[in-house]
Amino acid sequence: MTDQDLLIRDKYAGDQNANLTEDLARLEKGEPLAYIIGWVPFLGLRIGLDSRPLIPRPETEWWTEALCARLEERFKDRPFSLLDLCAGSGAIGLSVLARFPNAKVTFAELVSSHVEQIKKNIEANGLDADRATMYQSDLFEAIVGKRFDIVATNPPYIPSKRTLDASVTTYEPTEALFADEDGLSVIRRIAEDAPAHINEGGELWMECDIDNIEEARELLLTHGAKSAEIRTDLYGRPRVAVGYYK
Repeated sequence: MTDQDLLIRDKYAGDQNANLTEDLARLEKGEPLAYIIGWVPFLGLRIGLDSRPLIPRPETEWWTEALCARLEERFKDRPFSLLDLCAGSGAIGLSVLARFPNAKVTFAELVSSHVEQIKKNIEANGLDADRATMYQSDLFEAIVGKRFDIVATNPPYIPSKRTLDASVTTYEPTEALFADEDGLSVIRRIAEDAPAHINEGGELWMECDIDNIEEARELLLTHGAKSAEIRTDLYGRPRVAVGYYK
């Protein structure tokens, strides 16, 4: 399916007579299709992107599905709490909110416009806002004293010297992509602070760069995880570090 077909289907509800002139001009300049459409599908949800958060990737959708399978295995119908850290559009936490009626989900996001976007996405998908809490927060800064059964995060993890496609660096938020020279500056802070925010027996699921994920796993172990493992993405690449806490 071409970009034009996707625009007609997803932005204009199948209207074959829609005027695509402006949209195609934006595409020609390199703007990501998802921003032009205004939303992306994610595990059956419609994730709005009006605030221009990082566009959710298939890799993130893949491990969020694996996380949901783990939550079903661990909690079934029992209540549990989850923190979506560096939440962006809120896609990870929204997926949990949608699937688990007894889950309470907290979203922590640095950028205030993205926090508002998460609220809109909850409403647009008909989810239970009473089970969701939002914080504008630099990582755990605004949620001191709060603990969760699960922390799930897709933090900035790309080394600053790496060259990405211009459509990414020009249009997507660089603060959600890059994390200093080694790509680990934010992950270090998460690893250090996570134990104070995870309940006994809790878990931390963290998306990482395939080139620094082993270092990320070691950071979790160094800073209090009882054990940690690496999970692959849909392409078989090491993508998620999972820490298990006493």
